[in-house]
Amino acid sequence: MNQPPRARDLGLLACHVCGQISRNVRAESMLCPRCGSSLHPRKPNSLARSWALLLTAMLLYLPANLLPIMRTASPGDIDDNTILSGVLELWNNGSWDLAILVFTASIVVPALKFVALSLLLLSCQRGWGGWVRGRVRLYRVLEFIGYWSMLDVFVVALLTAVVRFGSLSKVEPLPGVIFFSLVVVLTMLASKSFDPRAIWDGKDGSK
Repeated sequence: MNQPPRARDLGLLACHVCGQISRNVRAESMLCPRCGSSLHPRKPNSLARSWALLLTAMLLYLPANLLPIMRTASPGDIDDNTILSGVLELWNNGSWDLAILVFTASIVVPALKFVALSLLLLSCQRGWGGWVRGRVRLYRVLEFIGYWSMLDVFVVALLTAVVRFGSLSKVEPLPGVIFFSLVVVLTMLASKSFDPRAIWDGKDGSK
């Protein structure tokens, strides 16, 4: 069964910014008639940029979870909390629902994004011909998860509010928050840099 033609096979280009469809006239430099952005059949260096951002996020994922994200100071007690220790504290205090939310948003969701995007990038780089629909569904799941990326940062604020006991307590952010925020931003940029149309391309991403 023949595959339907792609837009590039029909000489059509879609603007990466506004989505305007234009006819490819094979010029050296084409601009979108609507927003003036440069037009390309595929995002330039999409796979390389996505890999660079994703690998950087993976490296920062370790300090983001190992370093303390906050310090809770109360009379006679100073406590530094990592994300995992905060989850355990919530669980031990009976807030199991909040502990599950924090664990899912801060640890499980980033890990799933790493796995999903790595699989998509590898499949495009190696020119996997099969499982196209499955990879499209995986990309849609990745996009859906992306909407919740900032929840990871909100979790820090939520956890800060939870551990405030009394007016004399004091909560200070620690270096883990910086690494945590960088992981969120970099994974979002890696997803945005990936061009899903490469799923239908050949090994070099240009066929």
